[in-house]
Amino acid sequence: MPNNIQKKQSVAIIGGGTGGLFCGAILSKEGYRVSVFEQRQTLGGGLHKFTREGVDFETGMHMVGAFQQGGTLNRICSYLGIMDKLSILPADDDCYELFHIGCDQKKYRMPRGAARFVEAMSAEFPDERENIARYIRALYDICDGVKLYNLELYERASQWPSANFLESVGSFINSFTANERLRAALALGNPLYAGDRYKTPAYVHALITKLYMEGASRFAGGSQQLADALSQVIVQAGGEVCAGNGVVHVDVSKEEKSVDHIVTASGAVRRADWYISSIHPSALFKLLDTSKLQRSYWQRIDAIPNTYSAFTLFIIMKPGAFPFFNYTCYYQDDYDMTWEHDAYTDDTWPKGLMCMTPPATTHDAFAEKMVVSCIMNFETVRQWENTATGNRGAAYSAFKRRCEQQVLSKLELVFPGIRACIKSVYSATPLTIRDYGNQKEGALYGVKKDCNNMPRSYIAVHTKLKNLLLTGQNINLHGILGVSLTAIHTCAELVGMEYLLGKINDKNAKF
Repeated sequence: MPNNIQKKQSVAIIGGGTGGLFCGAILSKEGYRVSVFEQRQTLGGGLHKFTREGVDFETGMHMVGAFQQGGTLNRICSYLGIMDKLSILPADDDCYELFHIGCDQKKYRMPRGAARFVEAMSAEFPDERENIARYIRALYDICDGVKLYNLELYERASQWPSANFLESVGSFINSFTANERLRAALALGNPLYAGDRYKTPAYVHALITKLYMEGASRFAGGSQQLADALSQVIVQAGGEVCAGNGVVHVDVSKEEKSVDHIVTASGAVRRADWYISSIHPSALFKLLDTSKLQRSYWQRIDAIPNTYSAFTLFIIMKPGAFPFFNYTCYYQDDYDMTWEHDAYTDDTWPKGLMCMTPPATTHDAFAEKMVVSCIMNFETVRQWENTATGNRGAAYSAFKRRCEQQVLSKLELVFPGIRACIKSVYSATPLTIRDYGNQKEGALYGVKKDCNNMPRSYIAVHTKLKNLLLTGQNINLHGILGVSLTAIHTCAELVGMEYLLGKINDKNAKF
């Protein structure tokens, strides 16, 4: 039976990114009166698009997973009634990811499915077949133990289900083989989660790897469609989505230990029964009087290190000049760079890249555009951190032009002659990600997880204020699946986890 205690209560959501919109859509579906407040004119956070020369570009969600039939996101979006509004293009079955190693010109093609992965990797490392198979079994065991990942009810005391769940990812991978190249090959996807071999928990590696191995896909026509669909759920239920009117102040009642009201950029004072913040916790703390919070609480969260950022090229191709490819392509100069993309000098950057040709339609023969992303630390642009978009000065512009040429030179190693196919190039730095995504230091994946001190890097969805909850990529896991599952976790604080999962998993329910 539904939990009716909180029915028809109001919820104000701070931030209209992916997490905020998922929370808003779920709670709207369950009868809450939802208001979403987003500082930017475009909703969606990492889902939103921008346009250059009539060409749309995604800012974040270039490759997604779990939208296949029976997949977790498919089930969540079906429950919300929006799955049929999304245009999803599965990546190629025989190669959803291609890793290109420069030193020996090896190309590792990752095919869909665990069995095919074992076969493909065993062909490259024939003496390691059993070790590769053991690795896959252990990886799947970790994922099977994460009940929420599979939309299954779990006991809070059993969240860490296996002995290697919190093992470092480097130790986890190394336990299956002594072959250094195979170790590097199994970790090639670490730029998808800012992997640190000594600190990143094995479960992060396992969940991300399985996610794409089973259902890598892209949004045909751009990821903004998901943000729009989630917004429509909220509006059609009588809620409101206010773009360009973000929250500028959160008023806290110390006596009540709760949020009293919020103030928006337009000057409006808004009250609600519940408040959910989907922005970086550090950004949230800047909106309220932290003296009304327990000092150890907010200082611990504010001090958690953030993951690295990126420098990104948004390339417009000449018509009919460059073939469309339906997978994600990675390049690095050597195997030993697998864990070292963020350790560079001006002369050695970038150590690698990730690139893709986003699909404009489901039947592209030639690429309209390409997105190329290279890991970059915020320290690289620290000297301009107090400048504003469009007014950063000549030195910053020269820095961007230099970085663009360095990336294009690296891209030429993957696709010789590609410069002749390019019409225009635009670029974004960690400052762009910080300012447009409201992410501290432009962090790609939120805060770092440290398996050696998980309590330090753990942020709960509930806070020290009884009517304020958190959601978004800094809580639990990043990425579109991690953010949507965190939204479920957040919303369950209001409607109950058993009830909510029951609704999502009930194929016969009349939504």
